[in-house]
Amino acid sequence: MLTPPTTPYPAAVRCRRKLGAAVICLAQLTVVLVASITNIALPSVQHALHISESARSWGVTGYMLAFGALLLPGGRIADCTGRRRALVLGLCGFAGSSALGGLAVNGPMFFAMRAGQGAFAALLVPAALSLLTVTFTDPAERAAVFGVYGAVTGAGSATGLLAGGILTQFASWRWCMFIAVPFTLLAAVMAPRVLDESRADDVRLPGLPSTLTAVLGLGAPVYGFTAAEQHGWGSPEALGAFIAAPALLAVFLLLQRRGEHPLLPLHVVAHRGRAAGLLAVGLGGLAVTGIFLLLSYYLQRGLGLSALASGLAFLPFSAGMAAAASLGGRLLPRTGPLPLMAGGLLTAAAGVLLLSRVSGGGDYGAHVLPGLLVLSAGVGPMFAAGSATALDQVGDRDAGVAGAVFNAVIEIAGALGSAVLATVVTAAGNGPAAALRGYRTAFGCSAVALAVGAVVVALVLRGAPGGGRLRRAPDSPGN
Repeated sequence: MLTPPTTPYPAAVRCRRKLGAAVICLAQLTVVLVASITNIALPSVQHALHISESARSWGVTGYMLAFGALLLPGGRIADCTGRRRALVLGLCGFAGSSALGGLAVNGPMFFAMRAGQGAFAALLVPAALSLLTVTFTDPAERAAVFGVYGAVTGAGSATGLLAGGILTQFASWRWCMFIAVPFTLLAAVMAPRVLDESRADDVRLPGLPSTLTAVLGLGAPVYGFTAAEQHGWGSPEALGAFIAAPALLAVFLLLQRRGEHPLLPLHVVAHRGRAAGLLAVGLGGLAVTGIFLLLSYYLQRGLGLSALASGLAFLPFSAGMAAAASLGGRLLPRTGPLPLMAGGLLTAAAGVLLLSRVSGGGDYGAHVLPGLLVLSAGVGPMFAAGSATALDQVGDRDAGVAGAVFNAVIEIAGALGSAVLATVVTAAGNGPAAALRGYRTAFGCSAVALAVGAVVVALVLRGAPGGGRLRRAPDSPGN
């Protein structure tokens, strides 16, 4: 069993560390909120800026492409130049892109600012995660902090749906962009006051070949899944991206094996415990992102709820997720990650299976709410344990790039989940009855994927040293 830190911090230091964690969580919450809010606001943006039906999706695709493709370079830049500096720069850039996006006068300007948000998020998100990793080195303390971080990340997505509905219905879609500005600027002002600078002095920025293959290799699958959802899996856009992605990533891995200063040191992902954590959070991202998308459609088209009412419908998930993730963070030092990750995935599978009972004349309280509550009870502890395990023993040197890998897995898995589940629904045919059949099939497939993932995670963790229990990073400060 893990023990608390042997050297307690003075009260002033404890307060500063808590404020630092709060600033990091605020930055993460803002990024997650804006991503969800924009999904709700997009129809209003399309109408106001006279965007065509075929171009509308670039409001989401532009952000996803920039964010997913630039994560690894963003993480390494944070390692080399300073993680606090990268966090502040990313926050200021995100605030500026959000303000200009809210002032957009046409589609191209809006799409460009969405891509700007994604680019700066690719810098600030891994920087924030790496600061948590290098600041909270005690395993028990780190588990608790990552429980809060997991709660913020998971619950923020559902809360964003509610905020988007409120702002769109009672204010304007422009406020869905403006809302990020005060929060990001507040975090940028507070960060230098409550967070210490951290950098890896012996790490150098990678060469152009590594950076290009990383950007294109990570961007290709994100674009491919989006193109598959829009144009079909057999479209030239989707096929081209899916063919290019493995080739580019293979070249990238070869360069990392031979390079003196790799962008992604392979030992970061070769550790069995970290691999299990990445697999767990990837499955969680795949399931939750796709399921939320389908549930939004079902609530508005199947049950006839407004955008605001649909957002309110996700609040029980947000509350359940926050409570379950916090509890998971406290339990992690006692139980280890295996029961929380594998058990959480199985619980999430049961929740999704409950959602597969949706019907045309369904009732939210009977057919949606139970599944959402069970899903939150599983995803919460799984995400808390998976986040901490995926970054366990990374060390100060590679904290930024490890945070980038963590977020890249979630981003690509989320894009895959949305594309696959939307395709399942589309393949069911047109009309309310066909759509309902598609929802049920998609939810059933998700439940099976989560259950199988639970078994795989358990097998991988059993082969990890100490069952994947958290340990101090070998080169973290204070060791």
